[in-house]
Amino acid sequence: MNRLTKAAIVAVALSTTAVPLAAEAQSRRDRNERRDDRRDYRQDRRDDRRDFRDERRDDRRDWRRGEYDDRRDYREDRRDDRRDFRAERRDDRRDFRNDRRWDRNNRDWWRGRSEFRDYRGARNGYWYAPGHGYYRVEPRYYGQSWRRGAYLPSTYHRYYVNDPYFYGLRPAPRGHRWVHADNDILLVALATGVIADVLFDVF
Repeated sequence: MNRLTKAAIVAVALSTTAVPLAAEAQSRRDRNERRDDRRDYRQDRRDDRRDFRDERRDDRRDWRRGEYDDRRDYREDRRDDRRDFRAERRDDRRDFRNDRRWDRNNRDWWRGRSEFRDYRGARNGYWYAPGHGYYRVEPRYYGQSWRRGAYLPSTYHRYYVNDPYFYGLRPAPRGHRWVHADNDILLVALATGVIADVLFDVF
């Protein structure tokens, strides 16, 4: 066998051995690259999910902060509205009371008032209590001139004054009541019937 033939055989043997080795090496590189690609892909997905969660957390935090600020503003607005409403009501009541005060110099002040709708003037043997109507009294009390320290029977304590402020009266102390007695108003101790104060000739 000549030298050329030996070289050809060696070349063929080498080529048949080297090709599979090269293919295997290439296959190994491809597998490694795919593994690296999958690892990179998973890492990218983890990073994306982490970024997404961070963004959602920030969004929720911002939303909660915004909602908290909105609720605080809403509460403050409501508080201001209630304060303004109460102030307006106070002013309205004050104006209303000032417009509705009893005037001794005006003998017709009672005309048109609802508590006097049944009033037809003085009636013998009866008293008239605004808001309560006419009621019979014992003859000994008819035409009575009241004074402090005198006594009003409990029978007549029920004819109380609906709106003492209208007559310019102070609030009745504890255990007392402003009551109508004929056309006078008496401040009476409910337990004893003793008269503590008198407003004469109201109507």
